Amino acid sequence: MNAPLKSAEHANMHELPNPLEQLSALLKTELLDTEVEISAQMVSSVGLIPDVAHHLVDAGGKRLRPLLCIAAAKACGEVSRPAIKLAAAVEFIHSATLLHDDVVDASNLRRGLKTANLIWGDKASVLVGDFLFARAFNMMVATGSMRILDILAETSSIIAEGEVLQLASTNRGDIDRDTYFKVISSKTAALFSAASECGAISTGADESIVSAFKTYGQELGLAFQLADDALDYGGKTQELGKKVGDDFREGKPTLPMIIAIERAQEDEKEFWQKVLARKHNDEDLKTAITILRNRGAIDETLKVAQECAEKAKLALSILEESELKTCLINIADMVVARAN
Repeated sequence: MNAPLKSAEHANMHELPNPLEQLSALLKTELLDTEVEISAQMVSSVGLIPDVAHHLVDAGGKRLRPLLCIAAAKACGEVSRPAIKLAAAVEFIHSATLLHDDVVDASNLRRGLKTANLIWGDKASVLVGDFLFARAFNMMVATGSMRILDILAETSSIIAEGEVLQLASTNRGDIDRDTYFKVISSKTAALFSAASECGAISTGADESIVSAFKTYGQELGLAFQLADDALDYGGKTQELGKKVGDDFREGKPTLPMIIAIERAQEDEKEFWQKVLARKHNDEDLKTAITILRNRGAIDETLKVAQECAEKAKLALSILEESELKTCLINIADMVVARAN
């Protein structure tokens, strides 16, 4: 078996400079302002709310989505106070979806820690997720931009649709690539895209620049999720922040599985039928990984991820050269390179 893959959200700190850390350093002041806003917005007289919210939000997430928002604003002008609120709102939307996802998936590990639903129960996780969504909309309104409010409201609906479509696709062997891409475009790429687009909008940037950041975020989000889906079959738990093989155990037909089923021999078809019926064990995960590699499913998934990363980088060609642009381009490469 090949060497384990590494998480798309965690760079190898000892080999190459981490562009995410470089971007965070470039935007240190703005990121600190965003963290202050995030903490302030989690305050509630109901003690359980900040307890649950801080457990997830403070658990070591890379703040990639708010960073994209701030970076887009910085690339187009000044990072205003409304842009800071926007970045915090984006993180709240993301955190709310994670709380809800962990309940739906019955997950017990997130960012290397026990999930909120495992500690406080499903009801608390769902309700605190609702609270974070509500606070996100408070901050979106505070930006004073109806356009931004419209984009993020629509994005929240799209994310929910993507989650429901994924749920409807679980344990089914007839899901095609088009359906899979609808799922990841909705549940992952949509928020990347909205964060980048709205960051540019907050500065009054030219529409061509706004469109470039929208495309960059969309393609980066696709690359990110494709790499993560490949990593589910070869990463390390401590790097992924969740159990390796969770998608497999939950019967989620991600692109690696879809490709393997497309290319399956007869005995392999029977294996996947058993897997999707959830009649499998831990040994079957090893078998699945072997089949995926033999059928070139991991390599094909990462090839598609790299194609998306190239589109993301191309979208930024409209920008003048800068250290910030270089970081954004390198991040697109990073999300795929960790998995090679």
